[in-house]
Amino acid sequence: MVNRRRNGSRANGRAGRGGVQTQQQQQRKRPPIKALREPAIFAKQSGSASDTPHDKVTLAQARRGTPAHRPVRVYADGIFDLFHSGHARALMQAKNLFPNTQLIVGVCSDALTHKYKGYTVMTEDERFEALIHCRYVDEVVRDAPWTLTSEFLEKDKIDFVAHDDIPYTSAGSENVYKHIKEAGMFVATQRTEGISTSDLITRIVRNYDVYVRRNLQRGYTARELNVGFIKEKKYRLQEQVDRMKETVRTVEEKSKHLVHRVEEKSHEFIGNFLELFGPDKAWHMIQERSGRVLQALSPYQSPRTSPSSSPTRGRSTLPVTHWPLLRFHSPPPKGAFVSSSEGDEGEM
Repeated sequence: MVNRRRNGSRANGRAGRGGVQTQQQQQRKRPPIKALREPAIFAKQSGSASDTPHDKVTLAQARRGTPAHRPVRVYADGIFDLFHSGHARALMQAKNLFPNTQLIVGVCSDALTHKYKGYTVMTEDERFEALIHCRYVDEVVRDAPWTLTSEFLEKDKIDFVAHDDIPYTSAGSENVYKHIKEAGMFVATQRTEGISTSDLITRIVRNYDVYVRRNLQRGYTARELNVGFIKEKKYRLQEQVDRMKETVRTVEEKSKHLVHRVEEKSHEFIGNFLELFGPDKAWHMIQERSGRVLQALSPYQSPRTSPSSSPTRGRSTLPVTHWPLLRFHSPPPKGAFVSSSEGDEGEM
């Protein structure tokens, strides 16, 4: 029994050590994960610095997956002026084309862009910096060629080129990616509708006055904004007018709110008043009950037809002639009336 336990523990120990070794081997085989805390690198002018033999990879092989030491190098180029979410989505698609992808992004210089496409808002250095801080980008090629040549693709060891499938007419060519498609090196991505550099510039041009006033308010000078003296005064005056309108609008809103509150309170007060003092309401019930209580507490009163209710109650009802005679202890004053009964009494 003891031997079995020992053998079992030895087997578990071998299995545990074997499991640890297997995990270590797997970790060694895994490609190093690039930290997102650092920007992408710039490509060298001489081309790719990788010493790994660059064997040709087919599209099917790339989709199945390549060894860790042999990533599929995908190239995407553009101007990337006013770098926006549409650019980022296109690069995300290019990065996720294959299981093991290394994304190289080419950015054209100001000279080429101004010659073939037009003036840019951002300088070439600003556009370079915007690209190296995109999480999907592994490498940035500065001063990228306007038209891709086989020499450039071989020098930078490019396997595939990613771009949207819309024909791109430029530099006297109906589609600058036609020869890439014919070579079987083109992989299409999807454009993001509703957002582009041209759309952003159109918004700014359409609302030019709004943005000029905005920047004047934020402290930019008229010279920095290339605005003349008269236009500057016009924008300043318009800003004051808009502030006054906003103040009036705010006062009106507050007044409406106050009136609404007063109406609510008045309706509530009237309702409570009618509930308390209206007909057949609480106040009349209180009066009725209080009247009953007072009547119950008051002393008993005889009816008006009762003899006891006569105003002569408790007094003698005999005629005046039966009242005792009044005798004067002193001579009566002159002119005093003396009853004839006195004389009769004296005679008796």
